[in-house]
Amino acid sequence: MVGLDGNAIGGELLEIFGIEMTVSTVVCRACGATGPIAEAVVYLRAPGTVVRCRTCSSVLFRIVRGPGRTWIDLGGVQTLEIRE
Repeated sequence: MVGLDGNAIGGELLEIFGIEMTVSTVVCRACGATGPIAEAVVYLRAPGTVVRCRTCSSVLFRIVRGPGRTWIDLGGVQTLEIRE
């Protein structure tokens, strides 16, 4: 499976949150690494979209879509600073 950078889900995040999210800063709960979502590693072919920390490879968040629903698991994110 090939990992892409966080820009690969820029459109999906814009659709979900209504603002540009790739410049938002995320802090990894596992290792404390800080960086923009654009620098995270994204896997699109997993069950849903999986976003991993570039430093330690821990899962930051997952996005799963179903008919009329979207689930977002932010369990690996310590903080998310949204920049508009």
